[in-house]
Amino acid sequence: MTRVNDPGFQVRLRLHIAYDGTDFAGWAAQAGQRTVAGVLDEALTTVFRVPVRLRAAGRTDTGVHATGQVAHVDVPADALPNAYPRAPRDGEPEFLPLLRRLGRFLPADVRVLDIARAPAGFDARFSALRRHYVYRLSTAPYGVEPQRARYVTAWPRPLDLDAMAAASRDLVGLHDFAAFCRHRENATTIRDLQRLDWSREGDLITAHVTADAFCWSMVRSLVGALLAVGEHRRPPSWCRQLLSATDRSSDFAAAPPHGLTLVGVDYPPDDQLAARTLITRDLRTRD
Repeated sequence: MTRVNDPGFQVRLRLHIAYDGTDFAGWAAQAGQRTVAGVLDEALTTVFRVPVRLRAAGRTDTGVHATGQVAHVDVPADALPNAYPRAPRDGEPEFLPLLRRLGRFLPADVRVLDIARAPAGFDARFSALRRHYVYRLSTAPYGVEPQRARYVTAWPRPLDLDAMAAASRDLVGLHDFAAFCRHRENATTIRDLQRLDWSREGDLITAHVTADAFCWSMVRSLVGALLAVGEHRRPPSWCRQLLSATDRSSDFAAAPPHGLTLVGVDYPPDDQLAARTLITRDLRTRD
C-alpha cells in the first residue's frame, strides 16, 4: 500500500458515484439545501478530517439520478492516511477501506462505487470527452410500476416514435442549443450533440442522449420538445427550426426530471487528459 505523507502536495482522487436524485436539490452544493455534493463533501471531510470539495463531470438538476457520475477531489497528502485503517489487510486495494467507511457514513440514496488515484492532468469536468444520459417514459395505461416510479416518467398519451426519431436526427451535430437551455450568465449554449435516438420495449420508451457537454436543463428540454412532436402537436421539422433561436423557447415544457439518469462519462487516454482540458476550456461562440 502506498502512503504519501509529504504535506507539500495534494493527491487527486477519482470517484465513481451513483445516486437517486429524488430527495436531492441537484448535485451542486447550496446553502440550506440537501444536495449530492453537499452530502458527499460532508462525508469526505469527516473521513479525511480536513475540508474537501468534490468537482463533478456533470452538475445534475433537482430530481435527476446518476449511475455513472464521475467526480474528483483533492486531498492534502498529510490527510490521506486518515482514510486508512490502523491495521490494513495485506493485499487489500488501497481505497477499499475508504469505500467501506463511506458506505457507513452516506445515506442510502447516494453511493460511492469506486475510488482511485487520478492520473496526471485528470479533471472530472474539463477532461471529459462526452456524457451519456438516458430518459425513460412509460405509456402503460396504468402509469408506472411502483418499483420504477421514481425513475420512469408516466406518459398518458400515445407517442409516434418514428416522428420523434426524424426530429431527433435534425438535432444531432454541433449547434447552438439556446432554445433548449436555461440561461446562465457568460455560459455558451453551443454543444456537439453526438447521439439522440429512441427505443421501445413494450410500454417503456427510452431516449439515449450523448453530447460533449450539456447546458442547464438541455436534456429534459430536448425530450420535452420531442414529446410535442411525438404527440403530433408539432411537425418533426419544428425542432430544426428551434436551432435558430438565440434564447430559451417557451413553446414547450421540459420533461419531468425523475425520468432522467446520467449513465456514463467518457475520458481520453491518460496522456491526452491535459490537452482535452485546454480544448474544453476554450469558450465556443456562434462566430
